[in-house]
Amino acid sequence: MAQTTTSRTTAAPLKIVALGDSLTAGYGLPPADAFPVRLEKALAANGRTPRPVTIVNAGVSGDTATDGLARLDWAVGDDVDGVIVELGANDALRGLDPAVTRQALDEILTRLKARGLPVLLAGMLAPPNMGPEYQQAFDRIFPELAAKHDVLFYPFFLDGVAAERGLNQRDGMHPEAKGVGVIVARILPQVEALVGQAAARRDGK
Repeated sequence: MAQTTTSRTTAAPLKIVALGDSLTAGYGLPPADAFPVRLEKALAANGRTPRPVTIVNAGVSGDTATDGLARLDWAVGDDVDGVIVELGANDALRGLDPAVTRQALDEILTRLKARGLPVLLAGMLAPPNMGPEYQQAFDRIFPELAAKHDVLFYPFFLDGVAAERGLNQRDGMHPEAKGVGVIVARILPQVEALVGQAAARRDGK
């Protein structure tokens, strides 16, 4: 056990970029409560990852999927080992054409896969007030793209938090610190799988 712990501690950290919008950036929260920071601490605390992990906050409030695509190349540098893609919430809130959102996310995943980077795609669901037709067109984007590109998939980033008054800020859309804790706890197994893929890639396995 001690030998494993020592080798894990001395190994170079894996660098995972969280590419997202305000839900990643930590809108309305102290920096220490932002999703990437809390996720990195959770990974360190459970000790199940093969290497230490650094989670980079590449969240920009207000970003759509198209905005994320526009900054992809500089947000995800050559030293990155894996990527969490969390985009689409603003597309749905603004009622953007789901075809535009799909095209942008498709291109993001295409570029990341071309670089051989492991990816975890975090899904988003359209608000009910957008109507059933829009909901159906939007919601299917994420599982279909995850299957197309064979990437890890977490169906709904706000699972367990959306519409829960005690877990969200006054705007009803952005999670409070407690809400971020719920998100981290629920998505953690998929992130651990991503880290495993990133470690195998780094080690050339």
